[in-house]
Amino acid sequence: MADLTPLAISVLALLEERPMHAYEMYQLLITRHNDRLLKVRPGSLYHTVERLAGQKYVRATGTERAGNRPERTTYEITPEGSTALRLRVETAIEEYVYEYPLFPVVLSEAHNLDADDAVLRFRRRVEDLGLQLDEIDHALAGAAARGVPEPYWMAGSYVRGQIAAERDWLVTTIERIESKDLEWQPRNNP
Repeated sequence: MADLTPLAISVLALLEERPMHAYEMYQLLITRHNDRLLKVRPGSLYHTVERLAGQKYVRATGTERAGNRPERTTYEITPEGSTALRLRVETAIEEYVYEYPLFPVVLSEAHNLDADDAVLRFRRRVEDLGLQLDEIDHALAGAAARGVPEPYWMAGSYVRGQIAAERDWLVTTIERIESKDLEWQPRNNP
């Protein structure tokens, strides 16, 4: 069984709900704010659907055309696709995989900035994280108000927890730099 990318997992999960065409999948992922969980681009989504069809995880059920719009192919998940989805979700929940995000890399090189510059940039990130938290809180409240069961939006709560933890860590780090508890060595200027 081939390893499923995050986008492939999302496509199969959407098709578990009902058959749909790729553009409808794209719209639904954006409407549900799944673009906060994974990179969603129309081209990569279409490529993913084609790859899943080649793996026999999805199959075309028909095509339709509405007005001057391009012809759209509707897909459904196959039994093999349902099994692959379930197995991938099971193993990905159980097994930790380090994903190599960018922020820890640039954080490990922040010493190349003067302390005042680093603090300024950390403060800007804290502000941005606060805005993201507000957006997530709004989306989560909207899902709860619409009666969407929590298992369908608990990934949003997880992301919120990660962002809040990063914000809180940065606030503490800023305080430590300013109080000189975290000794910041000035960079060497040749």
